[in-house]
Amino acid sequence: MLKIFSRYVSIGVINTLIHWGVFALLMHLLNTGQSVANLAGFCVAVTFSFFMNAKYTFKAEATGLRYIIFVSFMGFLAFATGKIADHFSIPGIATLIFFSGTSLVLGFIYSKFVVFK
Repeated sequence: MLKIFSRYVSIGVINTLIHWGVFALLMHLLNTGQSVANLAGFCVAVTFSFFMNAKYTFKAEATGLRYIIFVSFMGFLAFATGKIADHFSIPGIATLIFFSGTSLVLGFIYSKFVVFK
């Protein structure tokens, strides 16, 4: 299980860089709210993450249904995190840090026991 989690974390680092880059672009160049920026950043990054984790971490087939199940759950988490941050005027960096940590743990558990079981 540790080896699988290590692969998941490695892919997660790249995923996080993609997510944070899109988030920053949308927040600072397009002046969107955190909920929209966090959801969009997540959607771009999750596509990379899903296919890489299917192939290298869980060695499972990356089907459309699995993608939808994963993106729906994690997308809700991303949007809800941003929405709460907007409501409480939490700085964007805090939103990103919280979401990155939360999605790493919950995403791994969800992937292992639901998406790629």
